[in-house]
Amino acid sequence: MNATLPTSEALRSALAGLLEGLPPRQATQAVERLIANYRGTTPTDAPVLRDRSDVAAYAAYRMPATFEAVRAALAALADAAPDWEPGSHLDVGGGTGAAVWAADAVWDRPRTPRTTTVLDWAEPALDLGRELAAASGAPALRAADWRRARIGAQLELPESDLVTVSYVLKELTAPDRDALVTEAARAARAVVIVEPGTPDGYLRIIEARDRLIAAGLRIAAPCPHDAACPIEPGTDWCHFAARVSRSSLHRQIKGGSLPYEDEKYSYVAAVRFDALPVSARVTRKPQIRKGQVLLELCTVDDGLRRDTVTKRHGALYREARDVAWGDGWPS
Repeated sequence: MNATLPTSEALRSALAGLLEGLPPRQATQAVERLIANYRGTTPTDAPVLRDRSDVAAYAAYRMPATFEAVRAALAALADAAPDWEPGSHLDVGGGTGAAVWAADAVWDRPRTPRTTTVLDWAEPALDLGRELAAASGAPALRAADWRRARIGAQLELPESDLVTVSYVLKELTAPDRDALVTEAARAARAVVIVEPGTPDGYLRIIEARDRLIAAGLRIAAPCPHDAACPIEPGTDWCHFAARVSRSSLHRQIKGGSLPYEDEKYSYVAAVRFDALPVSARVTRKPQIRKGQVLLELCTVDDGLRRDTVTKRHGALYREARDVAWGDGWPS
């Protein structure tokens, strides 16, 4: 594979090669079963991915979206700490490795070689992750260590600059969720946790956020502060959207027709080093109207706030027309 391909394109190319020998009907059936499992309750000791066909279907169905969501969360961390980069990355419950692909996209020219480790309880997922990484052309991916481990209360993590936990907490019991977040906070200099952008996914992120703060970490993103979330429980939830380009094969597996989809996600990034969070975060898609832009913001001093930016604001108005959901904004 051409190592100069952008990581997102390299991932799509690797996935296309992976699925060449998998009958579409088999992939579709596996996807339907996976959707049913992910919408239900999965006990901690029962991996969702059982065999290679499951893993291949999962990779086609979920990996591009997970990659884009995690990349957006890691990019927010990188914006808050532009002088920092991880020399080591531990991805917990990483499956086929979407988060390590995302890290390679964010820190694509590391100042020092990065060591990468993926932990998961499903051996077929680890096997396929190795296969995809070998096709990537990226040194950190090709040299990654893929280890089988039960993700639960007994897990002990090696110290690492960056620990990522993406789309994992829902698969765990509440005690195992708490134990994993506590252990990640102990082991890491930076922790990034990503969950689906649903009300229950947001609640898991808030619980994790509180636990990270209690462990002595500081919030780098998306929140502009370490104070309590200003959203009144039960009235709304904090989430964002990442645009996902879909290949023809991806559309076939997912049964869609559009060339893209928007992945909704919630996340938290917390650190043990100096970081400068944004002074305000755009928490909804900006509403562009004639001569004005309406911005829903989470701010340091005012909590949730709506700003109206008009043409009279000059350069700020032009900036507002280009700002996206999830971006920082001057408070």
